[in-house]
Amino acid sequence: MSLEDAFDEFTHRDWERTEWERASEDAQPTAPETPETVRLAIVGVGNFARNRALPAIAESRYCETTMLVTGSTDQCRTLHEQFGIDHIVTYDAYLAGNHIDTYDAVYIATPNAFHGRYAIAAANNGKHVLCEKPLETTADRAQEIVDACDDAGVTLMTAYRLQVEPTVRRTKELVADDVIGDVVQAHAGFSHPLLDHADPDTWRLDPDLAGGGALVDLGIYPLNTIRFVLTTEPDDVYARTHSSTAPFDAVDEHVSFQLEFPTGATAACTASFDAHASSWLELIGTDGLISIASPFGGVVPQEMVVESGDVRMEYTGPSVDEVREEFEYFGYCVVTGTDPEPDGEDGVTDLAIIEAAYESAETHCRVELE
Repeated sequence: MSLEDAFDEFTHRDWERTEWERASEDAQPTAPETPETVRLAIVGVGNFARNRALPAIAESRYCETTMLVTGSTDQCRTLHEQFGIDHIVTYDAYLAGNHIDTYDAVYIATPNAFHGRYAIAAANNGKHVLCEKPLETTADRAQEIVDACDDAGVTLMTAYRLQVEPTVRRTKELVADDVIGDVVQAHAGFSHPLLDHADPDTWRLDPDLAGGGALVDLGIYPLNTIRFVLTTEPDDVYARTHSSTAPFDAVDEHVSFQLEFPTGATAACTASFDAHASSWLELIGTDGLISIASPFGGVVPQEMVVESGDVRMEYTGPSVDEVREEFEYFGYCVVTGTDPEPDGEDGVTDLAIIEAAYESAETHCRVELE
């Protein structure tokens, strides 16, 4: 790939194939005009589900919302009217199988410690699962979700929406095509002043519900994105955490961690619950660099700088709703029987690295990864 041609089809969904394209050359059926739709039950109707997920699903052609699962059915009545959702049930009713024939898959957006309970229940009922990150609070509990979905033969996708976001996908292609040579260093960070948007008693500051602090909630973005772009796994991790007074005293308020990869590349990442909102990703290679502006903040501005040898290009792509892309991708995978790239094992791997990072922070030693 030449740098000049890299952005010709910036928003192209390289993961999407028509039925004709997916068929063998010996038998090429006509692609269906209207794809099948995956009916979703939304498990956990917090701010993100209300303000980002439900509108994105409403604009999706592969998914539709048919049920809400919530702890307060009365508070969801306006969503029922706004999005034309037929059923609103409690968590207990969901676990009991109420209206089980009205949905094909679940999207789980509850606090992390409840992901396994609702994902495994879905798998046992033959329903596909899209689960928010982290997949659970520990790698072992996440593996239980993977095993349940494998046993049931249902699709499991960890909700790493950046893996279907155009800027990150184009970056992965540029790296794979050696546009910047061999990646030597990756630098990334994500900070978000949590208390500007949440109460001090938020579940994100409860280690039993969240599984950790800034590393689990924010640091997982650069961690997973770098793994995805480099298509390789780190050999070891070194981390330091810092927490001040309440309400951050029970979890890591700030974290920095370093990864070493078998290619010789290193990654230096930071995350913070109590700092000015900022995010960045930079990859430095032997023959160039790629820099992405604000990749982790929820709305990627599609601004990139790419240097390759003596050529430098600044590019701003068209606006894309990454949450919609995520649901489109999940629905497409279910409809076509395609294995999602951010699968359950991807979620387990991140949690194993996170656990090793916390061990490193506690022991002040570098921890090797299996």
